[in-house]
Amino acid sequence: MDLGIGGLRVLVTAGAGGIGLEIARAFVREGARVHVGDVDAEAIAHLRTGDPAIGASACDVASRTDVARLFDDVARTLGGLDCLVNNAGVAGPTGRVEEIAPEDWDRCIAVDLTGQFNCARLAVPLLRQSRNASMMNVSSLAGRLGFPLRAPYAAAKWGVVGLMRSLAMELGGDGIRVNALLPGIVAGERQERVLTAKAKARGIDFAAMERLAFSFTSLKEYVTAQELADLVVFVASPRGRHISGQALSVCGDTNMLG
Repeated sequence: MDLGIGGLRVLVTAGAGGIGLEIARAFVREGARVHVGDVDAEAIAHLRTGDPAIGASACDVASRTDVARLFDDVARTLGGLDCLVNNAGVAGPTGRVEEIAPEDWDRCIAVDLTGQFNCARLAVPLLRQSRNASMMNVSSLAGRLGFPLRAPYAAAKWGVVGLMRSLAMELGGDGIRVNALLPGIVAGERQERVLTAKAKARGIDFAAMERLAFSFTSLKEYVTAQELADLVVFVASPRGRHISGQALSVCGDTNMLG
């Protein structure tokens, strides 16, 4: 299927590894021009070697100075912007609310929610100049469901959905589509770390925690990063021109987070 996005100018935050890298590569395969920002200098170095078609800048989205520098790089290398993928996020602490250090709460909100605001506010003037403008804000099923022992993360991801819905209404008149991606249990090292931390907090082993997580899911298997990337690319294409204001779950019908 030709999605018609050859030359699309795309920025992916936290795009040098994990889900962000899969999204960046999926856009490149469709002929898009992609720039990524990432806080991980080692991942950026690997990206420049393995994926030279993808531009990269060091950026902590919680730093407005970093974000401003990132958008200067985007304007210089891409000459504009058609799609922002607000992917950067941290897992945040695992524990009961009284056990969570305030600085861990602050950092989680700063990256997962405020970081998306920091990027969106600079992206919008560029997106207004595009003929196929879109923004995908990566949330989580934790942005639709409660998530015990992960209150900072869930609070931030609920905030992402609220931000998305507000921006979709605010920017629709400018022809800018805004959606949120709500991944379920995604295969990879980050999910393993989350399940390991939750297993420890509950006093059970990893296998038991994994079984508990999948007990609330109809399709009892991990979502892949590639599946997430496929959806993001489709929605950013002209074929997704009437998809806006939506919280799009890729979760195998997960009805609860344990």
